[in-house]
Amino acid sequence: MSTIEIQASSRSDLGKGASRRLRHAEKIPAVLYGGGEDAVSLEIEHRIVFKAQEQESFYSQVLNLVVDGKATDVIVKDMQRHPFKPKVMHVDFQRVVAGQSLHTTVGIHFVNEEAAAKKGGVVAHHISEIEIACEPKDLPEFIEVDVAGLEVGQTLHLSDIKFPAGVTSVELAKGESHDGAVVTLDKPKVDSSDDAEESEEA
Repeated sequence: MSTIEIQASSRSDLGKGASRRLRHAEKIPAVLYGGGEDAVSLEIEHRIVFKAQEQESFYSQVLNLVVDGKATDVIVKDMQRHPFKPKVMHVDFQRVVAGQSLHTTVGIHFVNEEAAAKKGGVVAHHISEIEIACEPKDLPEFIEVDVAGLEVGQTLHLSDIKFPAGVTSVELAKGESHDGAVVTLDKPKVDSSDDAEESEEA
């Protein structure tokens, strides 16, 4: 998988008015922070970010952010979108340092759902992403959860998930009480109208 590169420029014109002017110019404001260095305000061409964010790896992989010609390894910590227009409004980037643990969120890929559903149940997702801790080199693009072994009425929790080497769950690290549900093979719902008809026939 190739690394996503984002070209950006530092900016000194700050504030809401400056951000509005950027957006009118088809650019977006952004900020780079972390790694023991000062925060830097940035501007990025909207089309660059909009195209990059269409890839799932944009949110879960180390990106190559090039600011005024200097490359820095970063992850996306936050991104604000327009409430109804297909536009990105702001992006927060965090520097990553080799050998230092980072916290981020990655999506879940559920596999073998059809096999589970053939058992007569309905697959119900409780969460769609997991907060993890790992070194940059171990950062996975997603966490795979195999539901083939689920029986009707059974739930997989965070402690049941097999995380890649070097990756841990942030929630599980807080204790057993944070072992949240991930996915359940629910019993199929019975149509109340069918129940009523059966009662009348009886």
